Amino acid sequence: MIELLHSKSGITKFQILIEVAAHQPNVRQKEIAEKIGVTPQAVSEYIKELVAEGHIYSEGRVRYRITKQGVEWVLENANDMKRYARYVMSDIISHVSTWTAIAEEDLDKGTKVYLRMNKGLLYVGTQEVTSASGTTISNAKKGEDVGVTDLMGLIDLENASITICRVPRIERGGSKNVDLERLRSLAKSKAYIATVGVESLVALKKIDMQPDVMFGAKESVIEAAYHGLSSLVLAIDEEVPVILSRLEAENLEYELVDLSIQ
Repeated sequence: MIELLHSKSGITKFQILIEVAAHQPNVRQKEIAEKIGVTPQAVSEYIKELVAEGHIYSEGRVRYRITKQGVEWVLENANDMKRYARYVMSDIISHVSTWTAIAEEDLDKGTKVYLRMNKGLLYVGTQEVTSASGTTISNAKKGEDVGVTDLMGLIDLENASITICRVPRIERGGSKNVDLERLRSLAKSKAYIATVGVESLVALKKIDMQPDVMFGAKESVIEAAYHGLSSLVLAIDEEVPVILSRLEAENLEYELVDLSIQ
């Protein structure tokens, strides 16, 4: 779970900062208190803490402004909550859903199993490896798909990283002008590889590798990231800005690498 949700004070500070940013510089503590459901005295104390922490500064009585540090803190936590909300919508365990997973061992109907994510796929087995658990709805052999219901808990996801590799267009040498050793090193560290453009595909084949996806790469790596899968995207020059814009719209962090031989 994201750190902000570990304490009520963190959530309240986040809400207060949002209200300060929305109504600065004239901040009415009573109105904030009514809106977020705490007492005016509590808002006053939290504001004092936020001032001390450098998230807001005072211009005098009831006049406050959010600082650059405060904006960054809000954005960082908003980004985390957006990811968590996406995770809740797609991967949270519910009591009414039936989820499809891959059996890690032979299972009988009605068996209590534990769920885990591995390389973007959901697996179940009787070994207690996570707090997420459920009950199988049918028999299943190892490696088969099996339905799981009566689900409880949360599935732990790894923090996914995305590396965007700029590949020169054919006019700039195409795959012949790609640093293949660097590409090989980057490719070894990622579980999911996507290519955009023929030059990218050929460069990957030169290191004896095949992409997991060639079409719909932008949406594919976003879905992979939300399932805890780290990605490498090889994209020709003009496609890179489009991909970066899409990742930024989803508030996903990425690393940009130019594979052109200098």
